[in-house]
Amino acid sequence: MKKYVLDTNVLLHDPQALNKFEDNDVIIPITVIEEIDTFKKDLNEIGRNARHVSRQLDQLRSKGNLTQGVPLPNGGTVTVWLATEEQFSKLPPQLNISRADNRILAIAVALKASCSCPVIFVTKDTNLRIKADALGMEAQDYRSDKVAIDELYTGTKELLVPATEIDRFYGQGFLDFTDEGLFPNQCLTLIDETNPSHTALVRYHQEEAKLKPLPKLAKDGVWGIHARNREQHFALDLLLDPAVQLVTLVGIAGTGKTLLAIAAGLEKTADEGQYSRLLVSRPVFPMGRDLGFLPGDVEEKLAPWMQPIFDNVELLLGSVEERGKRKRGYKELVDMGLMEIEPLTYIRGRSIPTQYMVVDEAQNLTPHEIKTIITRAGEGTKIVLTGDPYQIDNPYVDASSNGLTYVVEKFKEQPIAGHVTLTHGERSGLAELAARLL
Repeated sequence: MKKYVLDTNVLLHDPQALNKFEDNDVIIPITVIEEIDTFKKDLNEIGRNARHVSRQLDQLRSKGNLTQGVPLPNGGTVTVWLATEEQFSKLPPQLNISRADNRILAIAVALKASCSCPVIFVTKDTNLRIKADALGMEAQDYRSDKVAIDELYTGTKELLVPATEIDRFYGQGFLDFTDEGLFPNQCLTLIDETNPSHTALVRYHQEEAKLKPLPKLAKDGVWGIHARNREQHFALDLLLDPAVQLVTLVGIAGTGKTLLAIAAGLEKTADEGQYSRLLVSRPVFPMGRDLGFLPGDVEEKLAPWMQPIFDNVELLLGSVEERGKRKRGYKELVDMGLMEIEPLTYIRGRSIPTQYMVVDEAQNLTPHEIKTIITRAGEGTKIVLTGDPYQIDNPYVDASSNGLTYVVEKFKEQPIAGHVTLTHGERSGLAELAARLL
């Protein structure tokens, strides 16, 4: 049996972390309880997580003495550990004991010295793991929701097949195909073994065990937007298919993630009327130093955060005008109830039926926040998550632990979900070079 000493940031990141250590002992230093108390009044996700942890520990308290250990449902125990001055004194003088991080570390070191079983210190703080290692402690990052970014499911694949198979596919309009290595709605490029230029773009329909062609897009495109590469063609196919209720698009800046999602949403909402409204949202996180409080009413305060979405909508509206059709202004679409743009701050507790919902910059969300969003989906709602795991402004997540990559891996086997990783920048040559070189 192992003993895991948890840092505060683990519980604030995942309020269910107590149940993620199987049948081992979970140790919570009393300093962690003190830190959680300072966050409980925050009106954000961290504050909600702090309150959840407090309620959870209070419920466990009714089952026994937390300082002596209380059984957990998974077979392990949880103990709130009280520190002593003697334990604090075992830290080297360079580590100021007045700092909460060092007091938590001191308890882990003292526990290791007094226990013959393995003691592991779990923290999401990189520097604290380094200090623990210097003191001879085994330290780990909290990895229950981590996804290896280099091994992230791409949603696409190339298959070499005989020329006769491609000819048969074009002749009958589908291809019977069963492959245990493929996932539902995975997008494939069939390549002739003898002639690499002889190809076909298809999507795998697992329930029917068939490869089916991507539908041809209208001559005018999707709100004036045409797929510039096969990945964008794959993405539009998933975005326009109502049977695929959850779509995730991952890619570097300029690959067209947000633009494609909004264009498809307007097509299915404003033109086809399949959804009652297009709801576009994004988390409010500044890039770089925050500018502080902004003046004005709610709409004026949110305008700088929502400006990237406004830019994409204006580009699409300009495309509509170029096609010779009547141009609808952004305000008119809002007034008609066809579009709504709002921050994610107000989504908790809502039920969102029959809407086409696009969540931009989803890489800045935690797995718990992503769960909150997806569980808001009512009957007939489609959710699209877009983002770049390498451009994260949220200090509490990274490329491997953010909610976007978490959803990609968790939903890849579900027939109602689809994913495409976009790799080709189409914004401009300069933008693509900057995304790859800088």
